[in-house]
Amino acid sequence: MTVFLVILAYLLGSIPFALIVGKIGYGIDIREHGSGNLGGTNTFRVLGKKAGLIVTSADILKGTLAASLPLIFGQEDLIHPLLIGIAAVIGHTYPIFAKFKGGKAVATSAGVLLAYSPLLFIILILSFFVSLFISKYVSLSSMIAGIIGIIYSLFTGDIPLIIVISLLASFVIYRHRSNISRIINRTEPKITWMSKKKSS
Repeated sequence: MTVFLVILAYLLGSIPFALIVGKIGYGIDIREHGSGNLGGTNTFRVLGKKAGLIVTSADILKGTLAASLPLIFGQEDLIHPLLIGIAAVIGHTYPIFAKFKGGKAVATSAGVLLAYSPLLFIILILSFFVSLFISKYVSLSSMIAGIIGIIYSLFTGDIPLIIVISLLASFVIYRHRSNISRIINRTEPKITWMSKKKSS
């Protein structure tokens, strides 16, 4: 059963919502535009707010569903939901349905945490948007939220949570390594929708 749930979680994570929304709704292969990533940020950038919200929400919910599989199948006493959730994150990042080239795992990781700790999810969302409001960098805000998640987990004494969120946050930071270089060089694109005056 464990192997089945891991595979199922991976397949859920592999559903490329950015690719599906882009092709069906806009006739665009989002992999050929912007950063080329199959994630919410690139969808916002290439297809706009509506598509970005749909993709981000779907990516979050597939992580939540994946982490809920042990409960759904009555295996919650045998399989930790966070471990199953990791399979969905891997699926999102390396999706079998999109030639193993996916997104950066932020939304799906958040969805996994939503299933396990709604309070932590809310804290991370608030941290993300406060950082985004200040910096206008989605990538930086994602990494800061991950770091705050690690700090929060240390106070819970929940060893599985500490381990998994440390792994997820480290993975998110690793996936954003090119963004870190661009932030340092001041070439990283900033969002414009939080500002009254949009930059060109």
